[in-house]
Amino acid sequence: MGTPSRPGDMAVADGLRDRARANPRAVTAVLSTLGYAVVLGTFGGYLPIYPELSAAGVRLFAHLIAAINTLALASLLFGWRAIRRGQVRRHRAAMLAAFALILLFLVVYLWKIGGGFERSLVAPAIVKVPYLLMLVVHIGLSIVAVPVVIHAVVLGLSHTPAELADTLHPRVGRVAVAAWSLSLFLGIVTYLILNWAFEAVPRGEAVLVLALARPALGTARSASGIDSTQSVTGNA
Repeated sequence: MGTPSRPGDMAVADGLRDRARANPRAVTAVLSTLGYAVVLGTFGGYLPIYPELSAAGVRLFAHLIAAINTLALASLLFGWRAIRRGQVRRHRAAMLAAFALILLFLVVYLWKIGGGFERSLVAPAIVKVPYLLMLVVHIGLSIVAVPVVIHAVVLGLSHTPAELADTLHPRVGRVAVAAWSLSLFLGIVTYLILNWAFEAVPRGEAVLVLALARPALGTARSASGIDSTQSVTGNA
């Protein structure tokens, strides 16, 4: 038999929920900043906590990341379809599944970067230029979507379904799904190009990510203003 939840545990959970409910903007800002710090710390080499990966391991992780992103995209689209049909429970389950998959992706991806390396596409310019443009859009959407996705999740977990209609969750959720879905789709396309259509060589991608992340840091700082202005990386 499992150990029953203690009253103290329930009190802590209720307290956290009440705080998130009272000030979802602050929770969004803190979690977004924490996420950015972990990603930038990994790319900058400031978090030497990842086990080393071989070249075969890096390639295996690339396949695993693509599988996770595909499942996350499917969950997002299922959740979007469910809420359009008024199926709130299915929508909630699908979106929480998608969020859990993205957290799993983040762990695997950062391990791939911190313990392995990124790869650069070897292809003619007619292919590489569109690929790089697509990669920039993919990474940019991934970075910008972080506070939007987190805000939608925080609102969803801290309010009942009936209460959510009177919050910014519907509008924020639509933006989150659009940015998140497009980012995941582009990540899957870049994976197919990099791993199956053309050859690739080891390369560092920190410069691109760090450059794109600078505006995102400003976004995190201003996340506390999300509610006052209006009621979301999958690299191969």
